Amino acid sequence: MDEEAPSVLKELPSWLLTQSALQAQRIISEAFTAGNARGYHYRLLATLTEFGPASQASLGRHTGIDRSDVVAAINELTAQGFVERTPDPTDGRRNIITITPAGRRQHQNLESLIRAAQDAIFAPLTPPERTQLTALLTKVLTYHDG
Repeated sequence: MDEEAPSVLKELPSWLLTQSALQAQRIISEAFTAGNARGYHYRLLATLTEFGPASQASLGRHTGIDRSDVVAAINELTAQGFVERTPDPTDGRRNIITITPAGRRQHQNLESLIRAAQDAIFAPLTPPERTQLTALLTKVLTYHDG
C-alpha cells in the first residue's frame, strides 16, 4: 500500500479495493503472459469448457466481452488451434465455436496458472478468510449488477 497516501484514503473500502485490484491485475497479467495467453482467451476457453459449443454472441454474453473483442480473441484462439469456428447449420450467418483438445489442454494450463496467481494474491488470507472475501465481493457485485 502506498505509504504516502492520506490516512483518510486508507480507511475507505473502495480505495482499498481499487488498490488491491491493481495488484491482482498485475499478478494475473503475469500469469497469462506465462501461459502465452490473455484474459479474454481464458474467459472464452473456460466458457466453452463449461457450456460447450456456442455462438460468438452467446460467448460475448457469458463472458462480458464486447462482440468485436470476442471475434478478435476467437481469431487468435483459432490460429493457435485452441478453438474451431464452423457455420451454424440452422443459421448460416452465425458461427459456432467449439473448443479443441489442444484448447482443453490450454485451458487446464491456464487454470493452473490462475490458481497459483490466486494463491499469490491472497497469500495473507486463511482459506476461511478467502471464502468470506469471495462471498462479500459477490454480494457487492450482485447488488450493483441487479
